[in-house]
Amino acid sequence: MDLFLQGIAWIFDPANSAGPGGIPQRIAEQLAYTFGAVAIGAVIAVPIGLLIGHTGRGRDVAVSLSGGLRALPSLGLLIIFALGIGIGFKAPLLTFVILAIPPVLAGAYAGVEAVDKRTVDAARAMGMTEWQILTKVELPLGLPLLIGGLRSGILQVVATATLAYFATGGALGVFINEGLKTRNYAELLGASIVVTALALVLEGIFALLQRLVIPRGVTAGRVTDVRARSTRPRAVVGNSIREGK
Repeated sequence: MDLFLQGIAWIFDPANSAGPGGIPQRIAEQLAYTFGAVAIGAVIAVPIGLLIGHTGRGRDVAVSLSGGLRALPSLGLLIIFALGIGIGFKAPLLTFVILAIPPVLAGAYAGVEAVDKRTVDAARAMGMTEWQILTKVELPLGLPLLIGGLRSGILQVVATATLAYFATGGALGVFINEGLKTRNYAELLGASIVVTALALVLEGIFALLQRLVIPRGVTAGRVTDVRARSTRPRAVVGNSIREGK
């Protein structure tokens, strides 16, 4: 408990928040890696996912590719990129982009695939083109799952962005590395608390956003008054009356 309080005290110590290299700057770097990597990953993965979900072609390849990218070790990938393209922010950013692509790709094609085919057939029967069906029917209805993929990518990258310090890319991992080297457990725990709080805040924001993007037509069709059990009075059950008794 004392160590936890020391970690909290380290976070609110003015000496750790002032000047370059302070907690606010490291948080900004952590968020820049997170949103930058997910934005680049979304530019790559969302069009591919929508195309796969709409046409149904290439789904097996996408699933295999997503599984393969998920299996790559983040630290090993970071070190390979750092040795290949040099020390700086490029190697961590490229690593995190690869990390963000699988959940975003899965959310994109799963969102389109989840749309009721009868709705798509009805839109096609009304004369809508394939582009109109994708953009005006499938994309709005599949948006919650697409946001869910972005939410998963954000959480995955924000937790892994602490590895950026291995390539001197900054972020909150700098404090964790310094705490380990100097055995400053208050700094180590304080930085870990900040990373955890950051992930929880982003999770809350994207969970709320995922609820807000659900189309009104979908929510209107949901049954909210679900009875756990019948309210009708139970029939009286007893032994049958036999004649003569």
